[in-house]
Amino acid sequence: MDRQEEESMELIFHIYSETRDGEMMISVPYFLQIIKECGLRENDQRLLPVIKALKSYLAEDRTGFINIETFKKCINKCTFLLRRALQGDFVIPDFQVFTSTLKDFYHEAKLINDGQLSDYIPQLERLSPDKWGVAVCTVDGQRFSIGDCKDKWCLQSCCKCVNYAMILDERGGDVVHKFIGQEPSGRRYHDMSMNLEGKPYNALINQGGIMGCALMKVRDRYKQAAGNEHIGFDLPTFLSEKETGHRNYALAYHMFGKKAFPPDTVLNEVLDLYFQLCSVEVTCESASVIAATLANGGICPTTEQRVFNETAVRDTLSVMNSCGMSDYTGRFAFEVGLPAKSGISGGIFIIIPNVMGICTWSPLLDNHSNSVRGVKFCKRLVEEFNFHYYDSLINIEKNDPRLSAEYVYGLKYSRIFTAAASGDLSALKRYCQCGDMEAIDYDQRTALHVAAAEGHYNVVKYLLSVCKVNPNPKDRWGNIPIDDAEKSGNHHVVALLKHYSELERELKKKPTS
Repeated sequence: MDRQEEESMELIFHIYSETRDGEMMISVPYFLQIIKECGLRENDQRLLPVIKALKSYLAEDRTGFINIETFKKCINKCTFLLRRALQGDFVIPDFQVFTSTLKDFYHEAKLINDGQLSDYIPQLERLSPDKWGVAVCTVDGQRFSIGDCKDKWCLQSCCKCVNYAMILDERGGDVVHKFIGQEPSGRRYHDMSMNLEGKPYNALINQGGIMGCALMKVRDRYKQAAGNEHIGFDLPTFLSEKETGHRNYALAYHMFGKKAFPPDTVLNEVLDLYFQLCSVEVTCESASVIAATLANGGICPTTEQRVFNETAVRDTLSVMNSCGMSDYTGRFAFEVGLPAKSGISGGIFIIIPNVMGICTWSPLLDNHSNSVRGVKFCKRLVEEFNFHYYDSLINIEKNDPRLSAEYVYGLKYSRIFTAAASGDLSALKRYCQCGDMEAIDYDQRTALHVAAAEGHYNVVKYLLSVCKVNPNPKDRWGNIPIDDAEKSGNHHVVALLKHYSELERELKKKPTS
């Protein structure tokens, strides 16, 4: 154990400890609750040694308190992760605030009863229309889930994004794209048309999914991508797919007749594998980890194991963005602006690159075979948070959960003060839409103080006439903006401030009705 690691453990202990009988002690239940509030779960594989050690001492001592030496023994295998979590150094620092908003989105979408159950196979018609679950896993392994998030359901077409990443990782893009295109088809997911090169348009429609199975060597990738959480197999769904999947047989034989498959392809084996992969069983929770693995460049957040290479993930996300939501993809990309993949069982994988993976599940589908509640949840997500690809290019007021509230406040007002100091009126006009133009710095100075001192007449006039700021705010030394303007010899600004100060006095003299 190096000195830096030991100092980190001691710092964590002293922050959360208390004095008991003259000795500094830390409450194990309290510390476990703090970890939970950061978004980490006790079944996180990275934390298992720590949780096991802490709970063993909890079982031995019913008071639930341990001293610093015992505490260091318990957490020494996971110091770096715990330090990051407790310092708010995860991708979503205020996780409780963020998930509180997600709960609101969940309950809003739960009220929607539009849509129909899929009649694609009998098993899907038997699903309950009331089922609705959401799960989130960030690239740091922070977890959140609500609703029917532990119910088991079949991936159906959601499997195609995982399969595509798998074959890209195993075979490489040069080989894969000899047989599968990368363009949206503009048609239904089970349409029989092929592109001008005689290939399936992309890997996320049924034709492309079947073709992908001809290139695939299935290993334990699903389990690895899900961080060893629930991955099952629904035999009745598989048998139903084989018995009633006439459209998929037609698609496969159509491509076979066009000689689109690799040489030596055994078509029945390919179709069997395709039906099996559509019948892979997940929960929202395990599927959210798969989505987070894609968001994390192919590394599973909860195990830190590389599952797919970076290039395979990049290409997969690109195709998800352009082709993942069937014939609704273009509008989804416009409105939501995130890579996603839907399936007719009601699941949607949503990827926020370098931030998190989300899985929603509700069997009620719209006319595009996408989950009605899932799409609504996605729309609310980007309405509230700046996750849309192009949010950074336009001036809108949205929350960024990747930044702490303190950082956002400081950044917002440092920009206002910088614009006032440099005389950047255009920037100030943008900030006026979403900031308090009377905000103060550590010396209780306002943007008006700064602009007056620098002699920026147009900025001072804008703050007074448009933003309606107080013309005479006092800083910590009792100075008002006109004092700063006089000291700097900015006489035109002095005259302007006197004019607005006089208007302010006249306004105060008027009797209120």
